[in-house]
Amino acid sequence: MSLYRREFLAAVAAAAALPGATLQQIPLGITTDEIDEDVVTAAGFLKRFGLGWAEVRNVWGKYNTAQPLEKIHEARSIFDAHKVRVSILGTAFFKIPLPADTPEGRAVLDNQWSLLNSAMERAKIFGTDKMRTFAFTYPDGATPDAKAYPRIYELVNEAARRAKVRGFRLAVENVGQSYVWSGKEAGELLKAVKEDNLGLTWDPNNAGTSGEKSFPDGWRNLDPARIFHMHLRDYRKAANGRYEWCAVGEGEFDNAGQLRALRQAGYRGSYTLETHWKSPRGKAHATETSLTALLRIINSI
Repeated sequence: MSLYRREFLAAVAAAAALPGATLQQIPLGITTDEIDEDVVTAAGFLKRFGLGWAEVRNVWGKYNTAQPLEKIHEARSIFDAHKVRVSILGTAFFKIPLPADTPEGRAVLDNQWSLLNSAMERAKIFGTDKMRTFAFTYPDGATPDAKAYPRIYELVNEAARRAKVRGFRLAVENVGQSYVWSGKEAGELLKAVKEDNLGLTWDPNNAGTSGEKSFPDGWRNLDPARIFHMHLRDYRKAANGRYEWCAVGEGEFDNAGQLRALRQAGYRGSYTLETHWKSPRGKAHATETSLTALLRIINSI
């Protein structure tokens, strides 16, 4: 039994006791391809560590939306056998540069609408009504064009409308080099797009890499009722001035404060550990290390 596994089991035992939060109160999962792209391996890891939730992005070497439906059914069967439920389906919908309003740009958008349809098919198979989406990107080193936001909001609203007809919720993730990167930009999106099936995958660590103090400053711009899903990890600013991912507890993000604020706001949605940190011992080790630290934080709030 590895040192981290022993520490993890101790953290699980602590998290099951009062006064800290429990995994029933904070339904925690992991992005499965940050364990392994093999679904059996990832599901086995989740079961071994007592976690009942998964966020699905890549499976068996391809984005889930690029896998044929029979592979999605196979993955669902594996999760079911391990008593793991899918909290949210990861998609790359609208994680592209904003297309021009030209015939060529409209052809790009047609492909995105097809991607949304494919994602909804797969989400239904996995038994979740939530899909992680985005709000368009701009090049590294550039700044967002303020004039683009009305069209972005219009397109995000149209996506929400299409998803609502089929009973799905869209959880836009704030992500680096996106028009919705910081908490402030996420808050503006929520004000502009009123569809009640449109919310956020709030990633405060992504927001922190925009230069914003994402908690508590960015958080104050958000309506907690419209946060559908949470991403958790840790980051720090390196000596060269660039941001880098690190193991939970070794960076500068206040995970405990953010989790405490979510509970106080009545948040009842799902959580995903999306480690991103690269351990020299591999993805599963990186995830296990951060998971152990995150369980200690959960027990402390």
